[in-house]
Amino acid sequence: MLRNYNGIDPGRAEHRRRAFMGEQTAGRFGKVGGGSLSCAGGDAVGDSMHQLDELDHKLLILLQKDDQSALAELSQEIGAPASTLNDRIKRLVSHGVIAGFHARLSPEALGLDLLAFMFVAWSNPKVEPVFLKKIKASSAVLECHHVTGAWNYLLKVRVRTTRDLEQFLAETVKAVAGVERTETMIVLSSAKETWALDVPS
Repeated sequence: MLRNYNGIDPGRAEHRRRAFMGEQTAGRFGKVGGGSLSCAGGDAVGDSMHQLDELDHKLLILLQKDDQSALAELSQEIGAPASTLNDRIKRLVSHGVIAGFHARLSPEALGLDLLAFMFVAWSNPKVEPVFLKKIKASSAVLECHHVTGAWNYLLKVRVRTTRDLEQFLAETVKAVAGVERTETMIVLSSAKETWALDVPS
């Protein structure tokens, strides 16, 4: 039987997803942010954080563990009515605290076994917009950060093999005129890798 990444039957997972998100494409909680890459940093949420209470705190922790959880399950776990949680999720989405609901894929299952971090530097500021346009168009780049120090940007890259990494370096990064220096570090193993954030109480 075909199962998804959580070991759940796809039909059951889809039923749970629809029960949680609603039938419309935008979702029962309103339209949420997509998965587009941002290289220059995300937008600030503003003063949303000081409005979070204990209920929001519990809800965000549980949703980060499993965003497929049904409202009834969340209600039982938290001890609040499902309708209240539904309203809270809508508010957290509209305030930008919840940026989206996504399936987390296994890189290894897709053959993307090679993880690398890459520093990139240049001295001419005109290089930056050309570089960012090139990086945003690359599916190999998972993250792109403007950093302090001797480098301009730090990239997090996933590809299949060292040959693919070499090709990415040559055809994407060094193909940008003005890029002067790069340094690549290949990850041997990862002791911790998480997308869950520490939610202030």
